[in-house]
Amino acid sequence: MTLSRRTLNTLLAGVPLAAVFPQAWAQSRRDSVVIGMVLEPPGLDPTIAPAAAIGEIVHYNVLEGLTKVAMDGSVTPLLCESWSHTPDGKTYTFRLKQGIKFSDGSAFDASTVKFSFDRARAPGSTNKAKKAVFDNISSVVVHDPHTVILVLNNAEAMLPFRLGENTAAILHPKTAAQAATQPVGTGPFVLERWNKGSSVTLARWDGFRDAAKVSLKRVTFRFINDPAAQVAALLAGDVDGIPRFGALQALKQFQADKRFTVEIGSTAGKGILAINNRKPPFNDVRVRRAITHAIDRQAFIDGAQQGLGKPIGSHFAPTDLGYLDLTKVTPHDPEKAKALLREAGVATPLNVTLTLPPPQYARQGGEIVAAQLAKVGINAKIENVEWAQWLSGPFKGNFDLTIINHVEPLDYATAYADPNYYFGYDSARFRGFVATLAATGDQREKARLWRDIQRQLAEDAVNAFIWNPAQVAVFKRGLRGLWNSSPIFANDMAAVSWAPAART
Repeated sequence: MTLSRRTLNTLLAGVPLAAVFPQAWAQSRRDSVVIGMVLEPPGLDPTIAPAAAIGEIVHYNVLEGLTKVAMDGSVTPLLCESWSHTPDGKTYTFRLKQGIKFSDGSAFDASTVKFSFDRARAPGSTNKAKKAVFDNISSVVVHDPHTVILVLNNAEAMLPFRLGENTAAILHPKTAAQAATQPVGTGPFVLERWNKGSSVTLARWDGFRDAAKVSLKRVTFRFINDPAAQVAALLAGDVDGIPRFGALQALKQFQADKRFTVEIGSTAGKGILAINNRKPPFNDVRVRRAITHAIDRQAFIDGAQQGLGKPIGSHFAPTDLGYLDLTKVTPHDPEKAKALLREAGVATPLNVTLTLPPPQYARQGGEIVAAQLAKVGINAKIENVEWAQWLSGPFKGNFDLTIINHVEPLDYATAYADPNYYFGYDSARFRGFVATLAATGDQREKARLWRDIQRQLAEDAVNAFIWNPAQVAVFKRGLRGLWNSSPIFANDMAAVSWAPAART
């Protein structure tokens, strides 16, 4: 659907919806739903690629793991019926549910768990949780068809949570190779079609073990990265809801419109101005600190996020265990930034490139960041790229600066203990903290190490840590069960339904 700017302005002015789109709004979707998403994923296998958008579509819908992370962050059994661990925390035993099948008819059992986890921890694995989770697994033992034992190198109290993330989804050996384009899982839906550049549609799988409890027969995820287009799609009735709504400038309009529900929740996100630590002059900590001192976090949140978010000073979210507010380590101080650049011998203006992916937080926030950097003598040329270009460019280490939201909880090991990660932080001291943390079962020691980890990231100004985003969900009144918070990025569509009053 194409809208003129005049029509869109009319919509944003609050003209009654039915007067503009009477036919679209009257359409009934008794057993289907259309969900808006910002980004299109590069594939549909979350165990080999890093894009969070993959999990938004397939996690809990097509692919499942041993455990499930709920919207409130709690962990419950999913493909397992229970788990236990030895007193030293190094051996976990999972009792699996029986009678579960993949949608192609293959049986789910302990051997498929072993295959999936051995694949994730194998040399050459591109699973983004490899270093943080799977490298800690010493062996995967099939005790019997319905019992699998994970032997760990080091105790890990967070393992049940980690196995509820999309990186731990269980794939069958016969279909794993095709999962990026044709994922086959044990979940309540199957892939019906993928219209590249437009949408992915899932259909309810009637062979699912609890199919009678799944209200929706069809779920379509539409990709809409332009904020104005998100607003138009909601108002036109082209989408029923957007769990991670990006057009925050239109939020008050939807809050005032009785046809919609607006819910604001929390996320585990860490919004950062990522800095290429390998590339001069950013390999000088004084330059990175200067960049961080140049950033006014609250101005960014107010200007790019409509005030919805919390300033952060390290790569931890306020929802994370052991969180410290370290914003005072590198407060907004333009004069300090200028002094650090002089101390580092950097001639100004320093010309850099600021590469921005499609989300509104990056595009709008990038303008704010560029203006703030300019005040200290850093001339940031903005380069807008599509998501695929960002993954093949900045995420491969080809960039100066970029703005991105890291959504995975407690991903400090993945992001900072690997010198090959895209921003190239290389610190033996930091890796020592991570290794010691992984090896200890003492909670007081863990708490101390979490503090040490956060402080080092802040003091080294690895990146400019800016904000923890809130989650804003906007959806038609009567639609129930959408997540309004994201401890992980997922849309549990088996829990979504229409209230009877909404079924016109």
